[in-house]
Amino acid sequence: MSMQDKPVVFGTEDLLLSLCNSVSAVLTKATRGEIRFSGMVQKITKTCLKPDIGCFVLFDGGFSGLVVINFSAQAAMELYEKYMVEMGMARAELATSYTSDEVSNVMGELMNQIVGDFTGKIARELQTHITQNQPKMLVINKQVVLSVDTRLDQPQARRVTFFTTQNNIFYLELAVDGTEFIRLVDFEPHEVPDPDELIAQSAITSACADAGTDPDAEADALLKALGM
Repeated sequence: MSMQDKPVVFGTEDLLLSLCNSVSAVLTKATRGEIRFSGMVQKITKTCLKPDIGCFVLFDGGFSGLVVINFSAQAAMELYEKYMVEMGMARAELATSYTSDEVSNVMGELMNQIVGDFTGKIARELQTHITQNQPKMLVINKQVVLSVDTRLDQPQARRVTFFTTQNNIFYLELAVDGTEFIRLVDFEPHEVPDPDELIAQSAITSACADAGTDPDAEADALLKALGM
């Protein structure tokens, strides 16, 4: 069957799965611990910030929406501590309460990395562009209902349960306008750029430029950049 007979469609659940994979991948890499999510998704009628730590970010562009992650105190502290230890911080120097500004700042930074990874995948896989605002992290003791931009004609909301290595739970909520992306022509998504490879290439290029056009000097600069 040709693509014209059965076009490839990318809908709300596909967006949600892509976002869940970003959450899992970023937090797993940041904490060196397995972050997994439920195979079941819950349809909800509204998005909410809930205790103990709620974080939200708005995005706009090819499509608009809202991402909310609600962390329990235990989940937030586990992720915060593992991330900071991986960054080289001593455990004795870490905050001891989830209400600390340092914990909120770190969780906000992780949220920023998650949405950044998601928007990058959207650009590569759907060939569209979305922008995000700065994530907002709030320590709260009551539920706060968030409404998505009123420009959404058919808002759809979903909730997914996540589990940390120590089986602490947090929840992801996504609200977007009902939309589908239909592939008109076949294409291969761009590969994910390797940051380490880009840095190495930049160092080699810079070293060669500083050495001039002399072949021997260029070769020496290349070996130097490679640490040889």
